[in-house]
Amino acid sequence: MNQNIEKILTKFLMNAANIDELEILANWLKKDEHKQIFKSYIKTNYAMDINTNEFDTENAKKEYLRKIRLSKKTTYKFKIYKVLKYAAAAVIIFGMGYFFQQKGNTGSIEITEPIIVNNQIETGTDKATLTLENGDRIALVKGDTYQTQNVTSNGEKVIYNSSNTSRELVYNHLTIPRGGQFQLTLSDGTKVWLNSESQLKYPVAFNEGETREVELVYGEAYFDVSPSSEHEGAKFKVFNNSQEVEVLGTEFNIKAYKDETNIYTTLVEGKVEVTAGNTVKILSQSQQTNLNIVTKNVSVQEVSVRSQISWKEGLYMFKDKSLKEIMTTLSRWYDMEVVFADENLEGIPFNGALYKDQSIIDILNDIKNFGVIKNYEINNKTITLK
Repeated sequence: MNQNIEKILTKFLMNAANIDELEILANWLKKDEHKQIFKSYIKTNYAMDINTNEFDTENAKKEYLRKIRLSKKTTYKFKIYKVLKYAAAAVIIFGMGYFFQQKGNTGSIEITEPIIVNNQIETGTDKATLTLENGDRIALVKGDTYQTQNVTSNGEKVIYNSSNTSRELVYNHLTIPRGGQFQLTLSDGTKVWLNSESQLKYPVAFNEGETREVELVYGEAYFDVSPSSEHEGAKFKVFNNSQEVEVLGTEFNIKAYKDETNIYTTLVEGKVEVTAGNTVKILSQSQQTNLNIVTKNVSVQEVSVRSQISWKEGLYMFKDKSLKEIMTTLSRWYDMEVVFADENLEGIPFNGALYKDQSIIDILNDIKNFGVIKNYEINNKTITLK
């Protein structure tokens, strides 16, 4: 990377680059090899807590557009529009940057080769099983299509139409395995993103004017709910065994895995009411409920929304998470088992971000290079951290 580009990049990350510098950077980023250099530069020189130093892509876009509106020069407008998509992409690359940072001091790095025997761990992809009302199970796989009168799928998402006139509610299930993810559009237009190892139960079609109800049987899901104003005032509710979430028209995330004792409901925008037993909590934007299903205690806290929902954008962001928690999350996406040969490794706290399209070996090498672990072993689909 030449010195001029490095200076422009630094100014860009400080939101101080002018339009000419932005155009130089945009043209430089057109080459794939430069994008890789850029990400490496960020990783090496900006090892910071991205969860507390977030780069807001939407605000960056708004700022560029504000400059456009204030400008009366056509050539200037053209430059801004030309740079916008590349600059915004650069913001995303930084804001969803790639690094893995241990909190506190790292140990000394011992250079030893990992032991890899028949590595069968693959990066997750779009896949799901659709269970119809008659019990038939349809495998939905990326690259394959499926279509019936009520539903279509391109292998990455499944979409239900709203033409069903029957008043009788019939239910389908969408099950996401370990190592999978999928998108779903319900008949009312509500969009749902389902994370690995999740299952949603929902009607093939809702009855207009009646409360729309779905069940997150287990796992994690992000909901972008079609407003009640478009459905004769019908509310939208999400149930699971331990709580009920009622919304009018909003975006929120629920994390309720079978092997975890806590259920997290995070409000992105709008308003939700979370009911757990006799406890009722109304959330405002950027708030999260934490329900302990053992003690039944429900707490509310302010959170970084982006770190909670980044999984649906192809990124895992971790803030003050232990190595054990991180590996639990990764085990669902990579469909693997993780063994700690040294239990002392489990509690080491980290901040950072990992792209979901990385290979597991790349991730393990990063952890190793920080001196956190001395070595690792892969045997089929089991990882042992040493």
